[in-house]
Amino acid sequence: MNNQVSVPSKRLALINVVGLSQSILDRGMPRLNTWIKSNAAQVKSFAPEFPAVTCSAQSSMLTGQSVNEHGIVANGWYDRESAEVKFWKQSNHLVKGDKIWDKLKAENPDFTCAKLFWWYNMYSTADITITPRPLYPADGRKVFDIHTHPMTLREEIKSDLGEFPFMSFWGPRAGIPSSQWIADSACWVEDRYKPDLSLIYLPHLDYDLQRFGSDHTKTIRCISEIDDVLMNLIERLEKQGVEPVIVSEYGISEVKKPIHLNRIFRKQGWLQLKNELGLEALDLGMSEVFAVADHQVAHVYLKTKNLEAEVLTLLRNTKGIARVQLRDELYSPDSVAYKRAGDIIVSAEPDAWFTYYYWLDDKLAPDYARCIDIHRKIGYDPTELFVDPNLKGAKLKIIKFLLKKKLGFRALLDVIGLDASMIRGSHGLSSVTEPEQPIIISKQAELLLDIEQAKDVFGFIEAYFKNEK
Repeated sequence: MNNQVSVPSKRLALINVVGLSQSILDRGMPRLNTWIKSNAAQVKSFAPEFPAVTCSAQSSMLTGQSVNEHGIVANGWYDRESAEVKFWKQSNHLVKGDKIWDKLKAENPDFTCAKLFWWYNMYSTADITITPRPLYPADGRKVFDIHTHPMTLREEIKSDLGEFPFMSFWGPRAGIPSSQWIADSACWVEDRYKPDLSLIYLPHLDYDLQRFGSDHTKTIRCISEIDDVLMNLIERLEKQGVEPVIVSEYGISEVKKPIHLNRIFRKQGWLQLKNELGLEALDLGMSEVFAVADHQVAHVYLKTKNLEAEVLTLLRNTKGIARVQLRDELYSPDSVAYKRAGDIIVSAEPDAWFTYYYWLDDKLAPDYARCIDIHRKIGYDPTELFVDPNLKGAKLKIIKFLLKKKLGFRALLDVIGLDASMIRGSHGLSSVTEPEQPIIISKQAELLLDIEQAKDVFGFIEAYFKNEK
């Protein structure tokens, strides 16, 4: 790619501050609030996507379509053909429909887009992409790294900014360094390529809001940290003539009740378990009924229709479940969403969320349960944000693990607890109080009027580039 580029007359940065809501603005973020007032910017809340999770919400924003159309029914789903749950996949081919940059590029072939750490960021048609992507050598090691397009950016940006701080992107050490690196990468790309549209993902708020919910004393630091990173980024972009727009995928709700659907199904005799080296593995292809949990929403898959009525009755009588829907009620039979979705989709009550747990004795839990392992687990596991508080010598174990990795040896970091009651914040529901809804903040007040849901962000971006200054 030629670094000698002309500067477009109108440029936009859509900054995704995960977990940002009116309730967070009210609790802190003084610099952002000052920027809003001094620029006469408007804050618009909108209805969350269903489910209100990262992959579904982002896909709606970037395609202008509903889940039924783009097919991203959750952060992951059960592939009936391979009999495997596939969570947090990265190929952009999974998202059906044209993306916002495709449409704008069709109207202006010179239009460019940088997509920085938004999901489904591999093999897209965006001009510049950067996303976390570990390397998996044949000896079983996992080496932290990033994937970029063009590929040459990978070594160039790491040479200038250092290695991406992967361990602060997820896990017990998740924190501000990853969001800071992403913000720095956005400025690095801006300095060299001047993209018309920059899509920037800042995940920091998500961590402590899930860990601690609305506990002000425990979340005030993370709110202050993201306020500084965000505003420093905005100031740097504005100096380059880029207009910032802040958006979020969802707000975080206070929770206190984990619901273990697979344990409920196990007690009915519907799960097929397998002894693997003395631990319990779940054989999905042979299980009659199982759930793929994703925050406050879960997809329940049935091997046959024979148990449907019995499963529906059980779910409707389970405490903590607010809504039970057949996939026929949500998705068209000819849609890709219908093929991916569970036969039954359940929503939790506002103060509850779903785990993927299926074992009844923690001593028999699979080895990955105590690890940061987002691809092997059959559902989202927020307890990966904590080191097991009951684990003796946890710090020494982590140091030994890091030393082994540095020396190139394989190692198992099994320090995650199995107590789901630690989690205090979650999301996923499409109906939440307005202070907990996602928001969009912009100086373009007239363009905010039409935003009622996530897919309307697509129209906002399109209208911005079509309108005259």
